Amino acid sequence: MDRNPKTRAIIHLDMDAFYPAVEVRDNPELKGKPVIVGGSRERGVVSSASYEARKFGVHSAQPIAKALHLCPHGIFLPVRMSRYREVSLQVFEIFRRFTPLVEPLSIDEGFLDVTGSARLFGRPDDIARKIKKAVLRETELTVSAGVAPSKFVAKIASDMEKPDGLTIVPEKRVREFLDPLPVSRMWGVGRVTQEALAKLNIRTFRDLSRTPVETLERRFGIYGAKMHQLSMGIDERRVEPEHDAKSIGREETFHEDITEVDQAKKELMALADKIARRMRQDRLRGRSVTLKVKYSDFVLITRSATLPRPTDDASEIYTNVYSLLGKTLVGKRPVRLLGISLSQLVNAGMEGQLSLFLEDEASKKKKGLNTALDSIYEKFGDKAIRPGTLVTK
Repeated sequence: MDRNPKTRAIIHLDMDAFYPAVEVRDNPELKGKPVIVGGSRERGVVSSASYEARKFGVHSAQPIAKALHLCPHGIFLPVRMSRYREVSLQVFEIFRRFTPLVEPLSIDEGFLDVTGSARLFGRPDDIARKIKKAVLRETELTVSAGVAPSKFVAKIASDMEKPDGLTIVPEKRVREFLDPLPVSRMWGVGRVTQEALAKLNIRTFRDLSRTPVETLERRFGIYGAKMHQLSMGIDERRVEPEHDAKSIGREETFHEDITEVDQAKKELMALADKIARRMRQDRLRGRSVTLKVKYSDFVLITRSATLPRPTDDASEIYTNVYSLLGKTLVGKRPVRLLGISLSQLVNAGMEGQLSLFLEDEASKKKKGLNTALDSIYEKFGDKAIRPGTLVTK
């Protein structure tokens, strides 16, 4: 890696087939077998699949019914989220030994900024190797790593040699690394965007970087300029430790544009439920709710509302997002992405004493219900229980 002090050293670490790997570790008899972790066989989806199962075409977010058809001899197991979180905490504790600048992306992946860790632990590539060895030694699990001067390049790099991979991209080789890659490797570039880019004869990062930014902006708006920058490896985002997070949110890009308001409502309800659970897990509450809508022509809008007091309740989040929906053109224009975020975060523990005096009986009952729901999710997984209107989702 470049020793220039101005060059950042970012590592993206991604656990390999995390859920199935934990199951195999806990039950060695499963080693070498196609293990598929997910929901019920009737309406569930695949949460994660071992590499043995992936050879048969099984992948995450796939209906369990299809996975059964592709891999009938697979070993189908329920999600044990509490167990995965337990192992995840152990893994991230290892990450934090090498730098305090750790940004979790999910339960099984995160960014590390090791720019200032060289004196203690050596070069960035040496640090990545040490982390991989420590994770394997202490958890019996493998993790793939990407080392680069930016988050964007590091994330792509970590996926290049899975499982148990290590890909190092020095600053002077960023363009050489990115240029031949297909645009599908770029986060957020789905099938629709790929087809739109193909009409402009853009199929690789090199094609994208050589296309005038004005052309991309005319077709994709501000996202076109962003894609142009990323195609050259330009990404100034910093690693933000979780405790410094200014907001928590979820969003979803749809395979087919949403055209009906009722469909959008269901998607938003599902997002509100996921965000609320995340808030309660992190003992946070938020006072500002933001609705994010990206139309099929890539025009992006946001609408926000401030609540009387911070919340971590899904129904309250959804109710406010629903009121914001009327300030958009959802139902009148096709929608390719919906998102919800909460900001103005406060620690639930710090707020707790005051809330004891402010909560009415209904709020206390709602809090008790959420506690009960979280216990069910912990024991039986994300798909164990959900609002009735989401049963057909």
